[in-house]
Amino acid sequence: MKILWLDLNSSYAHSSLALPALHAQVMNNTGCKWEVVSATINENPGMIAGAVAGLKPDLVAATCWLFTHEALMHILARVHALLPACAMALGGPEFLGCNERFLRQNRFVDVVFRGEGEESFPQWLDVWQEKEKWTDIKGLCYLDEKGAYHDNGLARVMHFDRLALPEESPFFNWGKPFVQLETTRGCFNTCAFCVSGGEKPVRTLPIEVVRKRIETISSHGIKNIRILDRTFNYSSRRAKELLGLFREFAGIRFHLEIHPALLTEELKAELASMPKGLLHLEAGIQSLHEDVLAASRRAGDLNSSLEGLRYLCSLDNLETHADLIAGLPLYHLQQIFDDIRTLASYHAGEIQLESLKVLPGTEMRRRAAELGVCYSPLPPYEVLQTREITPHELQAARQLSRLIDGFYNAKAWQQITRRLILGEEDFLKHLLEHLIARGVADQPLGLERRGVILYEFCRSHYPAYLTGVALAWIEAGMSLKKAPAEKVRTKHVAPPPQWDIRFGTYKKEMRLCCLSDPASGCCYWYGFETESQHPLPVFKAVSPADGGEFSGQASH
Repeated sequence: MKILWLDLNSSYAHSSLALPALHAQVMNNTGCKWEVVSATINENPGMIAGAVAGLKPDLVAATCWLFTHEALMHILARVHALLPACAMALGGPEFLGCNERFLRQNRFVDVVFRGEGEESFPQWLDVWQEKEKWTDIKGLCYLDEKGAYHDNGLARVMHFDRLALPEESPFFNWGKPFVQLETTRGCFNTCAFCVSGGEKPVRTLPIEVVRKRIETISSHGIKNIRILDRTFNYSSRRAKELLGLFREFAGIRFHLEIHPALLTEELKAELASMPKGLLHLEAGIQSLHEDVLAASRRAGDLNSSLEGLRYLCSLDNLETHADLIAGLPLYHLQQIFDDIRTLASYHAGEIQLESLKVLPGTEMRRRAAELGVCYSPLPPYEVLQTREITPHELQAARQLSRLIDGFYNAKAWQQITRRLILGEEDFLKHLLEHLIARGVADQPLGLERRGVILYEFCRSHYPAYLTGVALAWIEAGMSLKKAPAEKVRTKHVAPPPQWDIRFGTYKKEMRLCCLSDPASGCCYWYGFETESQHPLPVFKAVSPADGGEFSGQASH
C-alpha cells in the first residue's frame, strides 16, 4: 500500500506535526510505503495535484485546518479526477464538529477523523479496504455503501506518554527555523472560542521525556522551540519544573503560552530569575472586560490577569506578548481601542489583535445564535457582526490590527508609537483614519515607508512628537536624506564641550550627526562607524541645545 501525505501549510515558516506524529506510530508497518508532497496554499493547485497523481498513491492523507481548507479541497478534487480509485482520508481541527454535510458535499473523501488520530489512524489502516470493520474505530466519520452517515464520536489518546515520538519519524522536518514540542494534551480552561476549551483530562509528558526530546531537537541545531502547552502554568509545580529544565538549554529560545491570572509568587520569582532571552511569553488576555470574558467562558479573575500581565511586562529578561480578540460577545470597538492603550501602558512587548474565528466543535459555534454572533459559514469562519459590533467596525478592527502590527509591534517604531498612544487619547483613531484615507491601511508597507508616514502624520496632527519620530528614524538606521531626518545636521558637525553619553563610546574618526530640539532644549548626537558604513549608529549622546552647561554626568 502506498500512502501519500499531502503536507499543505499556509507558509514555509513551519510544518504541521501531524505527519511525523502519525507516521511514528506505524513506522514498523512494512506493508505501507510513504511518500510526501509538501506545498503551501499560495502555490498552483493544478501543479500540486499533478505532483500527487504522478506518484500514483493508493491513499492520500492530509490534515485540514481553517487556513488550508479551501486550497486543500481544490487540490484533492483535482487528484480525484486524475486518480478516481485513490482513497482519501482527512483529519485535523476542521472536523471537530458534525462532518455529515462535508462528506456529502465531498464524496471523493472516504473518511475523516475527529480528534486525536495517533491510535485510530493505524487501526483504520489495517482495515481501510473493509468498510464493515470501520464501525468500532473511535473518531471515524464516514458514509457507508448505502449513503448512511456514521459518526464514531471523538478520539482521544488517554495514554499520551506512551506514543512514539514525532522526532523519531524520518518525516520530521528539521529544516524550519523553529519546531513545535507538544508536552501536554488538553486544557484546564473552558474558553468557548477554542477547540481545546474544556478538553479534559489534561495529559502530560514526564519531565525526563521532555528533556530527551529537547536534547534531540538541540542536536539538530534548532534554536527556537514552541511549547504546545495550552496553558503552560496551569500547574505551578509543573511550570517550575519545566522552567528549570529550560535553563539547561541556554542556546534555545522557548515560546510559551501563559495565563497571567495563575502566576503564583513562587512562579513569579522563577520567571524573574530566568536568563535573558530564554523565554518568549504569549499572554492570552482576549479582553480587559469581565462581562466579555464571562460570555466567552474564559476562566481566571480579570484583576489577577492584569496584575500578572503588568508583572510579566515589567521583567526585562523576557518578552511578553498580549492577545486581544475582536468580535467576542459583548466586546465593543471603543473597548478594543481602550484595551490597546492599557496594554501599551504596561509596555507589552507586542500586542496582537485578532478577529474571532467561530471554529467547528467549539461552544462558541454551538451558542452563536444565542450570543448574537454572526459568522462566515466558510473558512476561516470569521465573525461578521455581533450585537455589539457592526460589520464596518469589524473591518476597522481588522485594519487597526494591521496598524498595531506595523507600528507598535515594529521595534523601530514601538517606543514613539507607545508615547503617542499614551499621550494622545485619539491617536490610534486618527492614524487609522489617515491610513484608510491614503489607501494604505491594507497594503504591505516597508519599515522605512511606515516611518515616513508616521513622520508626515505627526507633522500635520501631533508636531510635538516630530523629534521623537526623527530620533527613532536615526536609531533604526534609516536614510538621513529623507523627510524624518530633515532637521538633522550631518556636515561640519563637531562635538560639544560636554555631553551625556547614552550608549556606545565616542571615537574621533566617527561620522557625527546632531538634531536640535528647541522644545526640550536638547541636542541629540549620533556617531556612525566610518569604516563599515553600517547604517545603525553605534554612539548616542545628549547635550544642551545652546552648548551651555549640561547636567549630564559623562563628558569627552
